Amino acid sequence: MPNLEGVYRFLLTPRWLALHVVVLLVIPAFVFLGRWQFGRFEERSDNKDRVTSNIEAAAVPLDRLAAAGRPVGEGDRYRTVVASGTYDAANGLLVRRRPQEGRNGFYVLTPLVTGDGTAVIVNRGWIEAAATADASPPVPAPPTGQVTVTGRLRTSETEDSTGIRERSGLPDGQVLLIDPDKIGKRWPYRLVGGYVELTGQQPEGVAAPAPVPAPDVGSGGGLNLAYGVQWWLFIGIAIGGWILLIRREVAERKAAKPTDETSDGTAAQESETAAN
Repeated sequence: MPNLEGVYRFLLTPRWLALHVVVLLVIPAFVFLGRWQFGRFEERSDNKDRVTSNIEAAAVPLDRLAAAGRPVGEGDRYRTVVASGTYDAANGLLVRRRPQEGRNGFYVLTPLVTGDGTAVIVNRGWIEAAATADASPPVPAPPTGQVTVTGRLRTSETEDSTGIRERSGLPDGQVLLIDPDKIGKRWPYRLVGGYVELTGQQPEGVAAPAPVPAPDVGSGGGLNLAYGVQWWLFIGIAIGGWILLIRREVAERKAAKPTDETSDGTAAQESETAAN
């Protein structure tokens, strides 16, 4: 009967100890990565459901969800809102670095003054960039007089939420982020927290920027779910591969042992014959 202790003694050699350490390190790492991907799946699925529900919900007055100096709640993102007022075209702004359909361009921001010294930023849409980076392209004028706008309510943009870094030295009338707190410092009225992404208005106006597409909610984190399952499958592969290598090494050592014993016996017999 083979000596099991001797057969498996190779597991304590430096080469195999290093392999044990690698396996013991990758297993918790794969567990962590799998759980992280499952967490992302849940977050994105919840976000998809919430955004889809908000887009499909009936329009509500803007003042029910947003007010001057109060941030728009994350749960109200993309809710359809309605507001009435007059556009202040003289204080319009352009938002740089906003590509659409593969072309570089600007978002067109125009404050809609709603009364009582309050206004809301309306993103009226997109226009293509001019020939040079510092030039401002022609902007379609907004309708004059009383206007009723309908649009998607958006939260204020930040460097963290967009990945866009603020910088100084921009041309007059241009900004990088739609941040009512900062933009409001240059305008003579209080701004509602967040802004409205225009989807319709009455009257429509003669010309208008291109509409901003509705958000692409994607698969709701389906890829994250697949990646999570993949990482956990790697755990089984790592353990299975580790066991397979051990069994193969044991089998090779057992197969080599009789040969060694036969060689030792033959050598002994030859020595005895020579001695006689």
